[in-house]
Amino acid sequence: MSENSPIDLFVIGGGVNGTGVARDAAGRGYSVMLAEMNDLASGTSSAATKLVHGGLRYLEHYEFRLVHEALAEREVLWAMAPHIIWPLRFVLPHHKGLRPAFILRTGLALYDHLGGRRLLPATKTLDLRKDVTGEPLKPEFKRGFEYSDCWVDDARLVALNARDAADRGADIRVGTRVVTARRENGQWQITLEKNGEREDITARMLVNAAGPWVDDVIIGAMGKNGAKNVRLVKGSHIVMHKLFEHDRSYIFQNADGRIIFAIPYEHDYTLIGTTDQDFEGDPRSVEISEDETDYLLRAASEYFEKPLTRDGIAWTYSGVRPLFDDGASAAQEATRDYVLKLEGDRATGAVVNVFGGKLTTYRRLAESVLEKIESVLGKRGPAWTAESKLPGGEFAPKAFDAELRRLGKDYPGFNKALLNRMLRQYGTRARQLLGDAQSPEALGEHFGAGLHAREVDFLIETEWARKPDDILWRRTKLGLKLDQAGKDRLDAYMQTKAA
Repeated sequence: MSENSPIDLFVIGGGVNGTGVARDAAGRGYSVMLAEMNDLASGTSSAATKLVHGGLRYLEHYEFRLVHEALAEREVLWAMAPHIIWPLRFVLPHHKGLRPAFILRTGLALYDHLGGRRLLPATKTLDLRKDVTGEPLKPEFKRGFEYSDCWVDDARLVALNARDAADRGADIRVGTRVVTARRENGQWQITLEKNGEREDITARMLVNAAGPWVDDVIIGAMGKNGAKNVRLVKGSHIVMHKLFEHDRSYIFQNADGRIIFAIPYEHDYTLIGTTDQDFEGDPRSVEISEDETDYLLRAASEYFEKPLTRDGIAWTYSGVRPLFDDGASAAQEATRDYVLKLEGDRATGAVVNVFGGKLTTYRRLAESVLEKIESVLGKRGPAWTAESKLPGGEFAPKAFDAELRRLGKDYPGFNKALLNRMLRQYGTRARQLLGDAQSPEALGEHFGAGLHAREVDFLIETEWARKPDDILWRRTKLGLKLDQAGKDRLDAYMQTKAA
């Protein structure tokens, strides 16, 4: 392709939807470029509750299509990326003052059978007076229901989709802002800006997957007045120092009709969330409020015998979900389903605007976007992602422990905790990262918490990391454990690499 020849597809937004579309399209043979104004997964896609789940509470809003699609995707995604996705068992204590037990049983029976579950274990009833999951709870919670969903490292899911898209020919640009996107002679003329320098790109078709900024792109870059398609809803989480020792998670009902989760997180912590509040303002400045913190502490303390206090909070994070504005009266009632709008055609220049979506359904969303792309540009290759593997995921869904044992035999000079993290984050690519090193000392400068120079170099070279936060809070979660001195050394090291 010559420098001035048009590309097939230009994608705006480096979140899970944008990178998912770029990967699928590149794999079908389209020429693709993606621009992300900040870092991959720097918006909504790194601020989720980090679940691949059907959405048990969506059944109450009769979103059966969404729940069915999401449930069916759990095992598809687990098979695609068994290093960053794995099963979790959730315990739902029966609260006598809230939903009756028969309603919970009915909902969970639907949950078990709507999505074609094969590998995930079925729902069962627990006696919380005897089961280990009852120990941290107040004694009045005597019965619970346990069911399956999956966990996902959300930001790594995005990075791996981008990596695979690039491996299939896509041009991934981070730190690159779309200044303008205008139709001209049936094509899109796009002006990009990076580090103060501008570049012009011509594309046959555009996908606007800018998440919370999707309307901003329509109004600003594309020059259309009055776009109001998304309802911005803030979700906040608190990360507590570990509240219980077992490996199961909780889903707690609240008197306001909402639910929150309490999930084991990064070995030493418990993740509590999320909230649902309408949001006004710049999504880049989103942060948890005092009221949200109080709400999460109070809601979890309804169930845990030992009350949660601010002293136990290790970290907080917030994100803005760009839900399609369906006119729902309450934030928690707005649809979590995605909406795709195709405007224009091959003669005038076509764009697909992406509204809403969830981590769990990103792959299906991408397939739906590709159907619209095919209707404009013509079909290239077949749909392919359902049976695919993300980079590092080239082993069976239940084979993680066997892979870890093999890695331990090949790298006996490394402790199991470090190898476990390497395998969880990089899967089979851990061997590419570790190379011929026979001890951690061979990995170069140690910044703390098991982070070495070789891993930093690997993330800069293969996953577009540019700043310390890209590594500490998105490619890894080592920002929880690295002290300030280590963060300062990492910053200095990365500045030398950028020079």
